[in-house]
Amino acid sequence: MVAFGQVVIGPPGSGKSTYCTGIHDILVELGRKVVVVNLDPANDQLPYKCGIDVSDLISLSEVMDTLKLGPNGGLIYCIEYLEKNIDWLQTQLCKFKDHYLLFDCPGQVELYTHHKSVKNIFAQLLKWDFRLAAVHLVDAHYCCDPSKFVSVLLTSLSTMLQVELPHVNVLSKVDLIQQYGKMAFNIDFYTDVLDVEYLLDRLQDDPFTAKFKQFNKALCGVVDDYSLVSFNTLNIQDRDSILRVLKVVDKANGYVFGDAEKRDLYSLMSSAVGAEFEYLKTADVRERCGKLPVALSVNCDDHLISFQVRRVVQGA
Repeated sequence: MVAFGQVVIGPPGSGKSTYCTGIHDILVELGRKVVVVNLDPANDQLPYKCGIDVSDLISLSEVMDTLKLGPNGGLIYCIEYLEKNIDWLQTQLCKFKDHYLLFDCPGQVELYTHHKSVKNIFAQLLKWDFRLAAVHLVDAHYCCDPSKFVSVLLTSLSTMLQVELPHVNVLSKVDLIQQYGKMAFNIDFYTDVLDVEYLLDRLQDDPFTAKFKQFNKALCGVVDDYSLVSFNTLNIQDRDSILRVLKVVDKANGYVFGDAEKRDLYSLMSSAVGAEFEYLKTADVRERCGKLPVALSVNCDDHLISFQVRRVVQGA
């Protein structure tokens, strides 16, 4: 039986476990059977009810004590151990055949950029008829620092190429973005990754990064040449924001095209042309940042989807 799900990845502190909690609650509200699978042996304080926990197979603290490894080496050992004992995971997953699955993954970046074990585990899940999409969370405050944002782009690109799953990049914690300073460009520049070379001038303002002008230009060229990376925004406290991300993920893993839930014309058409039409992706962030050039309303008839765009006057 085909099962759908998400593998939630991203660096430490990006909000993976919080995302799993929020998306779990939304899915339950929508009437889906959902289970969270914790694949992070270092995560011993789970904010959600866990259906499957890798700590039942192997514990990071025990590995570190027994093998005298540090946290990074111990985590890699745990993931390799899980790969070697993948039949344990299969046995656990068989208990939830009719569920939508959320895999809460470790935050160690090298597991997704060049280490093979996580990639092999995901590949095995696909062989077992799981339809998965990778949800890669990145803290939105990196948009306020050009050098860090370029690093995020490279990490996201490397992860997309390594993991080999339908991929949804998400800027998390957008509700806190203003606390970290002003962005050099409008939020659309960062979500659509329009032309990274425009960041080069900003990198010149930093005495450290200015020394590597040609190197920075080459890195930006790599991102532009692949033209694969883009982001959705997420405020985990906002139900509408979570639903927008969920629609994108459902399109990526194919759930939206199934028959598990009632479909209507609007949901199918919006998925076909790019869920919620590009403007609405970042409308809430624009509003928070005080930038509202236009407002868009969508009217869905039985056989027609029409659009109305109107100017918004600040303070009106």
